[in-house]
Amino acid sequence: MADWDPEAFETALIADMRANDGAVTSGPLAGHPLLIMTAVGAKSGQPRRSILTWSRDGADYIVAGTAGGSPTPPSWVANLRTNPIVTIEAGNRTDEATATIVEGAERDRLWAQHVAALPHFADYPKQTGRVIPMVRLTPVRD
Repeated sequence: MADWDPEAFETALIADMRANDGAVTSGPLAGHPLLIMTAVGAKSGQPRRSILTWSRDGADYIVAGTAGGSPTPPSWVANLRTNPIVTIEAGNRTDEATATIVEGAERDRLWAQHVAALPHFADYPKQTGRVIPMVRLTPVRD
């Protein structure tokens, strides 16, 4: 069995998404709603790309900082705290968006809604041992 190459996997995943109006058509993430978010690194100031599963709340995209079940939040959450203006590519659109890390009752509502749309997220809080950050991505459209 060949060694897994995460960079090659991500490159192929993005190519599949872009060729199919944002839909993932093959591999383990086929059928998952994914978007590409590019944020500015909090420390580096460099562009940082993340592929994230999303749900909707009105016109906004909602993403969860699960880090695949890691006990620590993904680095992109810290990036958003420092630089909340991002670029998102979802479907066949690319938009600038404002990222808001949601707290309190609104965070809880969005988490419940996210899990209802994407049931495989339900076990993450138990797996991670932390409160999963919820982020609202509000596209800035002309």
